[in-house]
Amino acid sequence: MEQQSLLSDVEFNPVLAGAGQRFVNYLIDIIIFDLIISFVKSVFAIGTAALYAYNYNYFYNIFVSLLISYICFVVLYFLSELIFKGRTIGKFVTGTKAVNEDGTDMNTKTILIRSLCRIIPFEPFSALGGYPWHDKLSHTIVIDIKKTALNNMQ
Repeated sequence: MEQQSLLSDVEFNPVLAGAGQRFVNYLIDIIIFDLIISFVKSVFAIGTAALYAYNYNYFYNIFVSLLISYICFVVLYFLSELIFKGRTIGKFVTGTKAVNEDGTDMNTKTILIRSLCRIIPFEPFSALGGYPWHDKLSHTIVIDIKKTALNNMQ
């Protein structure tokens, strides 16, 4: 006999986070992540300075710097949304949360897809169309937690 979830008959009525909330999320996360990434790159630069003191290659250093930035950026988004169940520091401030389109919590694979999509060139500009690529490609939405809770209680 098949078991049914107690919530299977409950309809999910999300209240999507507004453009202003999402922009504030982005700004807060970018500022915090940039500070962390700058620290990581500084530690890396100090650690490798002696190795490259006699063989300085400008383009190689730029490549390594960009690679470190992208890796850190993906890892920071991934870990924060994994640990805080769909939230980043910016989302805590604005009271929002990323969830699957059906309202369930994201799994590890979905969070990884979301995080990797953020390094697609010009991805932040996709939000101007209303549905950013990191949401579209991972089949997620960002909801206003309080308004969604109130909407689903009615």
